[in-house]
Amino acid sequence: MFYDEVRIYVKGGDGGDGAVAFRREKYVPYGGPAGGDGGKGGDVLLYVDTHLNTLYRFSRKRHFKAPRGEHGRGKNQHGAGGADLRVAVPPGTVVYEADTDDLLGDLTEAGQELVVAQGGRRGRGNARFATSTNQAPRIAEHGEPGQERWLRLELRLLADVGLVGVPNAGKSTLLAAVTAARPKIAPYPFTTLQPNLGVVVLDPQTEFVLADIPGLIEGASEGKGLGHEFLRHIQRTRVLIHLLDGLSPDPLADFAAINGELDAFGHGLTEKPQIVVLNKMDEPTVRERWPEIRAALEAQGYRAMAISALARDGARELLYRAAQVLAELPEETPSQELPVFRPKDDERAFTVEREDDGWRVRGIQIERLAAMTVWNLDEAVRRFQRMLERTGIVAELEDAGVQPGDTVRIGERELVWEE
Repeated sequence: MFYDEVRIYVKGGDGGDGAVAFRREKYVPYGGPAGGDGGKGGDVLLYVDTHLNTLYRFSRKRHFKAPRGEHGRGKNQHGAGGADLRVAVPPGTVVYEADTDDLLGDLTEAGQELVVAQGGRRGRGNARFATSTNQAPRIAEHGEPGQERWLRLELRLLADVGLVGVPNAGKSTLLAAVTAARPKIAPYPFTTLQPNLGVVVLDPQTEFVLADIPGLIEGASEGKGLGHEFLRHIQRTRVLIHLLDGLSPDPLADFAAINGELDAFGHGLTEKPQIVVLNKMDEPTVRERWPEIRAALEAQGYRAMAISALARDGARELLYRAAQVLAELPEETPSQELPVFRPKDDERAFTVEREDDGWRVRGIQIERLAAMTVWNLDEAVRRFQRMLERTGIVAELEDAGVQPGDTVRIGERELVWEE
């Protein structure tokens, strides 16, 4: 099976907890708070590995979690940060947010990286909370939980030239004849069930990557046949070789149907240069039809060619023609810097919702604070209460009708409302 689309779960490492500790050193007259901070959680990064060409490795492992940061200790010792988790993907991998389908990044070149889940912030130790009026604070923070999400990875093959056409037009035969690739070849429709890549070497200065795209049929852009799964792979190619089956009842109708599917799929596929080629010229009937087919294609503005992939007649001329078209194309602009995931919403914004058995407060900042609060420390609880009042959440709950004894949920915490 050719793995070109998968869903994976990624989670950044949780931040380490801050410590509550006090100095007890000789000759230090007053001592003081000495709780160190926790370490930051590790990030999860995707990076391009040019040795990979499918997403097969994700068929066995789909969950990736970065290490958490170490906890802080006494004597102002800070915890070590969690190591980043680097996950290899093949070049041509497009990364989407699975739930929203937002594009996060397009990994095409060696060395590119994309942070897909950030590690949580370190929890502060009590040494960070010392002030002139509170010189012995008994307060610290838990580390922030790491970001977690489901991703959809989509592979679009990177090839210079793509072979397209109806099933059994001879694409796999041509690929096998001109490269070292050995695709499956048989005289029945949909022999090719996955794209195949091969490197064409014409001379020391001329080489390019050739892709055999599984056969398309009319309606492929709507999900018919097998080709709809692979239309996206054509997006990466710069030049198309449109191979016509010379033994087809109507090669020109096949040509029009495939172009119609490319146009229906969109993404600029019909704007790519096409080299139209009639295959199977080793058959007498095809040689007889060739003048009529060539005239019809030239009337549409195409400079058609004819080959026999099986006998390899005309194949080298076709490849040099493809290399020439490639050379005449403008250089591709370098890809822009990839985005690094950051929350898009206002962190201070919040909502208050009534639930069947209580209330739910949602908001990035307040949910983070709830997760980082150490609830068995009175000072930490009082600090959280002050934050509820300062942000207006208390007033919002009171306006909504909260009553003493009601349950208020913030993140994973359940609180009981009191006057």
